[in-house]
Amino acid sequence: MTLSGASLAADTLRIGYIGQERERPPVLSNIDDYPEDEGVAGALLAIADNNTTGKFTNQLFVLEQHFLTLDEGPAEVIEEMVSKGIYFFVLDLPAKTLTKVLQSDLPSDRTFFNIAAEDRRFRDQECHPQLLHTALSRDMKSDALAQFLIKKRWKEWFVVTSPRPEDKLFVDAILRSAKKFGAKIVKQKTWDGNFDARRAAPAEVPLFTKGVDYDVLIVADEISDFGNYLLFQTFDPRPVAGTQGLTAKAWGRPLEQWGAVQLQERFLAQSNRWMRSRDYTSWLAVRAIGEAASRVKSDDYDEIDRYMRSDAFQLAGFKGRGMSFRKWNGQLRQPVSLMWSSALVAQTPIEGFLHRRTELDTLGLDLPESQCNNTQ
Repeated sequence: MTLSGASLAADTLRIGYIGQERERPPVLSNIDDYPEDEGVAGALLAIADNNTTGKFTNQLFVLEQHFLTLDEGPAEVIEEMVSKGIYFFVLDLPAKTLTKVLQSDLPSDRTFFNIAAEDRRFRDQECHPQLLHTALSRDMKSDALAQFLIKKRWKEWFVVTSPRPEDKLFVDAILRSAKKFGAKIVKQKTWDGNFDARRAAPAEVPLFTKGVDYDVLIVADEISDFGNYLLFQTFDPRPVAGTQGLTAKAWGRPLEQWGAVQLQERFLAQSNRWMRSRDYTSWLAVRAIGEAASRVKSDDYDEIDRYMRSDAFQLAGFKGRGMSFRKWNGQLRQPVSLMWSSALVAQTPIEGFLHRRTELDTLGLDLPESQCNNTQ
């Protein structure tokens, strides 16, 4: 079957992009900027990249966009796009909306890319054979941090979290990584937020962290409510990592090696801002489709999807390693970057952490660890 719509040329490949308005809980600081085009800007750059190659393969790539409101469901939008002959979908959706997609009656001949949801369950017990992931999972992030910290011999961790369910999911990933790589959780505390950390941090953070013998403070604060105020305020002089301090990301401004400057500059010229992680994972999804289509020299859905999931598929992502999809749960193998705002600290997997298949599979759920097995 071909991916072309009735009114388009036979070599036109249409890709559906479904985003959703994000709910932003109130936080202490509002200095973080969230671009309105975050995510879709990466997809648009990838469309341009695909079409550069498409000039030589007689293929044209088109992105059809739809953005859901906070309360809008995805089912009708997907149904409408399916009726237009769209076979590949980029889902820029929070976890609760992605769950609704997977619980709906999806056509069996469609492929969906998760570029945003980091929850383990989508790569584990709630995985779906039609769902591929270019977004990092929380387990990939925590494993990346763990490898670096173990290499530095910072093996004793003090974990601080908020009461938010998402932060508890990150803590769960940290606990799993500690056990996997041989670190020790010496203390775990919840930040109650009963005072204004912007003003009280110099007095309150030393008291909060006093009396614990640890090597590194691991923070779980995904919305950046309090985590930034822990840096340089701990009772003992200790590094901070996790969601603040040293962070694990799919992409960031400090990335310049492996030809990344070229991607950074093209994105900056297009969007007048720097590429963020969700832009990058969106770019990866659209580029994966384009790379597979150019390799098979066809617009046939089955051929493209089959090649994209095969051992022969390799996606170049400007991070020094070829990327491919794990057959058992659809996660894209990719290096994870450890950075702070102004510099890349390390690129993982760290040398010395070996795997019988590929060192990239030391990051996130490996086949024996996952309850998912989508291998055909």
